[in-house]
Amino acid sequence: MDERFLDPASGLALACRRLATACSLEEMVAILRETARAIAGSDGIAVVLREGDASFYAAEDAIEPLWRGRRFPLTSCISGHAMLDDATLVIPDIESDPRVPVALYRLTSMRSLVMVPIGSPEPVAALGAYWCASVIPDDATVRRLEAVARHAAAALARMRPAGS
Repeated sequence: MDERFLDPASGLALACRRLATACSLEEMVAILRETARAIAGSDGIAVVLREGDASFYAAEDAIEPLWRGRRFPLTSCISGHAMLDDATLVIPDIESDPRVPVALYRLTSMRSLVMVPIGSPEPVAALGAYWCASVIPDDATVRRLEAVARHAAAALARMRPAGS
């Protein structure tokens, strides 16, 4: 295997190149699903789309099923908080953050996460990275996730019809 693909920064460059040519929402979601886990070095990722007052978990790549296909109110899930606040959320321990629906997470092995909004000033999606251990992701990991989210937002903006 080419060692470059094991380097998260190389994975970021590849993802950004792919996002630069994405032609549809479905393609953008697929690119994030295929690349973000390696970029973060996480046990799982989820691509979440904003649908009105709900978060729709559109895609995931994880060591176990998370919430793909499910919808949650924006105000009662961490992806919704990231979108509503237009802020990256770093949560080293899901048990200690009141914004996290702990009962839902107890059904999984995930214990830490980073949730990054996609689009600003009104995010239309979010990218979540999850870890099975309680970890504090380093600044470089968070910056890589934010960078790929910026490229995803640029891809979405490019896809929007003029005037919308």
